[in-house]
Amino acid sequence: MAANGLPTLGRVKLCDLLPTEGLPSDSYKLAVSTLSQSLAQYSAAIIQFPSADAALLRSGLDSARLYFHQRDSYPSTNDSREWCKTSGYYSDPHSWQESYEYRPGLTFTEAAAASMEFPPSGLPDIFGLLGKASRLVLDAIGFYLNLRSSPFTEILDNVPLRSNEVSSSVLSVCCYARPSFHHHHNLAEDEQLLLYSDHDHQLDKSLISFVKSDKAGLHVRDMHGQWILVDVDLGPQEAVVYPGLALYQATAGYVSPAVYRTDFNSMQGSIEGRFSLAFKLMPKSMTNLSCSEMRAAGHGVDAQFLIPVSVDDFMQRPHSNDELFNRQTLQSFTVPQSQDGSMKQMKKRKKSDSRLKPLPPSKRLRLEAQRVLKERVQEIADKKGIKLRFCNPKDCESNHNTMNSPCAHIKMEIGWPQGVPFVHPHDLPNKAKIGFLETYEPGWSETHYMELSLSEAAQGNQHVT
Repeated sequence: MAANGLPTLGRVKLCDLLPTEGLPSDSYKLAVSTLSQSLAQYSAAIIQFPSADAALLRSGLDSARLYFHQRDSYPSTNDSREWCKTSGYYSDPHSWQESYEYRPGLTFTEAAAASMEFPPSGLPDIFGLLGKASRLVLDAIGFYLNLRSSPFTEILDNVPLRSNEVSSSVLSVCCYARPSFHHHHNLAEDEQLLLYSDHDHQLDKSLISFVKSDKAGLHVRDMHGQWILVDVDLGPQEAVVYPGLALYQATAGYVSPAVYRTDFNSMQGSIEGRFSLAFKLMPKSMTNLSCSEMRAAGHGVDAQFLIPVSVDDFMQRPHSNDELFNRQTLQSFTVPQSQDGSMKQMKKRKKSDSRLKPLPPSKRLRLEAQRVLKERVQEIADKKGIKLRFCNPKDCESNHNTMNSPCAHIKMEIGWPQGVPFVHPHDLPNKAKIGFLETYEPGWSETHYMELSLSEAAQGNQHVT
């Protein structure tokens, strides 16, 4: 391995990402390390499926080729634009792209039968294969970040889906630059040129995305801003995996989303176009993307990630690609310098690494209480129409018991109880903080049992001394 990281895109066997009871095996640690380094450097990695799955992936691409070749009508058969309800055939003439979206739980077979149109074959099996692989990759990233096991389970679909549930994740069978599609829509020359623009960048709003193509053409921007062709020379059992914006949000920016584009220049003159299978592991609707798991693991979380974001709002909110092009401003994994694949303590590439060291239990408890107190204060102020200006913690700590403290007038104005800290829980003992958290976030104590035990032990030691 190169001294400064991976020399090329990392390749990881899916079987090596299968977790087992007890201590992690050397093969698991090496696979997780390689995956994480590749995501940090190239925003993508290559996953090697068992050889038995190669036939399924190949048949999926063959079925896609047959499906689009037999289509002679191009209008979309489904006009739904709700992110979690897309299903069926879609077309986008301006990007030369057609797709058939398979989403378990939505009835599409009846409409297809009525129009004598049959979907590509093998979609349920391919959906299951890539869905399971996406969850293994997601858990591996959680392991690398030192999160608890299966940290994102609460925002993922049930496995299997329950009655009347619709999958949030989706499998797209895609066709790019099909010549007959171009001729049907009579695209102008200037419209064609847009396809080759350097500004045609994309990001997925997924947690994890898998792509398997029959031709190379997927470029991903690496940590240095260079475009890397990531799907060249792929074996029949290999697919590209990369993180999306939802994972970026859920990990407080520690995992950078992949910025990618599709190169159509290499497909000029092709009689078929380019076919691919794209699976997106999505957070389920009616949940929130929060960074509570990151805070619980002791990672520093910037203010922009502190407030949980509704998944529905996140999916409908526009995200500017330009904000992510300067990769120096993005947070990502720090590549461990390891020759034997052993896991190293992950450090954050920030101006100050010290604030990202695991916090003492009492400090983490204080930050949690501070977060809840601040949200509660803001809620009361909003109801009373009061515009708050939160004070500086250091200034407030130095004179929080005096009448002229920076936030004393606000506490008086909103009727904050005497003796209860305002935004910063300065004088609350740990047990009082726990009581406050349990009041406003029932079940907090159970989810932070280990931290509470350590806190009580630390308090006991302080009283002894």
